[in-house]
This record gives sequence, C-alpha cells and structure tokens, in this order.
Amino acid sequence: MKKLNQFIVIAFVLYAMVSCKKEEKTTDTTNVKTESSAVAATQRIVSLNGAVTEVIAALGHEKEIVGRDVTSTYPESVKASAKDLGHVARGVSVEAIMALQPTLILGTEKDMTPELQAKIKASGIKSVIFKQEFSVDGAKRLIADVAAALGHKGDIKPIQDKIDTDLTDLVKFKKAPKVLFIYARGANMLMVSGTGTPIESIIQLSGSENAVTDFADFKPLTPEALIKGNPDAILLFDSGAESVKGIDGVLKIPGVDKTNAGKNKNIITMDGGLLTNFGPRTGEAAKALNQLLAKNAK
Repeated sequence: MKKLNQFIVIAFVLYAMVSCKKEEKTTDTTNVKTESSAVAATQRIVSLNGAVTEVIAALGHEKEIVGRDVTSTYPESVKASAKDLGHVARGVSVEAIMALQPTLILGTEKDMTPELQAKIKASGIKSVIFKQEFSVDGAKRLIADVAAALGHKGDIKPIQDKIDTDLTDLVKFKKAPKVLFIYARGANMLMVSGTGTPIESIIQLSGSENAVTDFADFKPLTPEALIKGNPDAILLFDSGAESVKGIDGVLKIPGVDKTNAGKNKNIITMDGGLLTNFGPRTGEAAKALNQLLAKNAK
C-alpha cells in the first residue's frame, strides 16, 4: 500500500509539471500574437502630401492614416477618415500633428517649409520626407520609397506597372496640340505655367506640348502671353474654372478670344490632384488629358 501511495504521488507531481508547461507555452504564444497585433494596429500615419496619400492607400494602408494635408483628396474616403490639417506650406502646425499621436509622418520636400521639417524632426517621431520627381520614373520611385517607409511587405510592381499600361494606348496626334495651363483662384489671381512644372510634365506625357516655354515656373497671366502662346487648348483645374465662373468665365479672360483655344472654345478642366500628384494615377492622368485633347481637336 505504501508503494502504491508513493506511485500515486509521483504520478500527480509529473502531471502537474506537464500541465504547467502546457499552460506556460500557451500563455507565451498568446502574448506574442497580442503584441504583434498591437504593433500593427497602433501605426498612426500623418500624410502631408496628396501623392504620398494616394500611394499609402494603393498599398492598402489607408486605414492607418489619421491626419492629412488639404491636397490629400484621393481616395475620396480619406477625406472623411483622416483629420484635415490644412495646407502644409501655409497652415499646418506641428502641434496639430502631434495632437494626433502619430507614429509615422510622411511628406515631400517641395511642400514642406524648413521650419516645419525642423519641428517634426525635433519631435522625435519617425518621419520620412521624400524628394519627388515629376516623371514616370519618379512616380514609380515614390511608390517604392513610401512602401519602404511603411514597412510594406507586399508586391508593389502591379501598382508601378499600371502607370506604363495606361500610357500604351494614347491617341497619336499628327501634330502635338499646344496646351496652356492657367492656375486660377478667382478672376484677379490668374497664373500661367511655364517650364519645369509638374503640369508641364503631364502635358508632355499626354502627347501634347506646353504653349509657354520662354520662362520657368509660374508667372501672372497677361493677354500678351496668351496671344503669343496661341494655345490649341486651355487647361485648368476644376476648382480653378469654378473660381472664374466656369468655362464661360474662362472665355471672357482678356486675350483668350484671340487664341485658337478661345476661337474653338477648347477649354479643358480636370481634377488638380489627378493632374499634378505624380503618384499611382500618373498614367491615368496623362491618358485622360490625351483623350480630352483628341475629342476636342479641330
């Protein structure tokens, strides 16, 4: 009987030890999974550039965006899900950014003032400021750079390849139409695009050419510049056209009636973000402009 009792005791101790190890192993695994999920769930992104926001969404990380700048309007859903922080070059404050408790801040050099960059860097929050190039290669590079900043593990090639696909079936013009872009913020604020601008790049990608090449960047629009450029088409952002009371308002701008575009009422309006972001929709933008030019060609 004594030996039997000893056997029972030993068996009970062994059972208890095995049970403890199983419980310990289960607990460890659960903790690992919980911590991993928490890390994924707590990535909070502030995106301070429309193209960067497009890339984040295209990569499947839109729900991680908690704050955005005013140019981040695509996809449409991001306007409701992320806080609008204003215009990064004028009104975004580092305090408003920090209030969102971000874990990652993304932006581009062209938008951000040195002061804001310095404050973001001083905050200690992880940030990546991209140097953006307004070309097909530049758009593909931005996609890759944003993916790396996010720690994205998926395949980015289909997103990059779509840009090339969209550019393969453009209408070929016998003579490239001349396009003049007007940046409008009301009838008293009209600027025309010269060389070296993102809008010039998208005009060229569409198979057309910039009507103004004798100065760089933007200058105030004058009747003389309009007549000298004599564009076949005049291009504006949708919002710009609205600010001058639509296409009828554009046709009333002094000098427009003396151009081929004015005579033929060939005024094209498009979404500003689509035209100038140079993100995943770069090929789509060039194709849309190409088709509108072909439709209105005389």
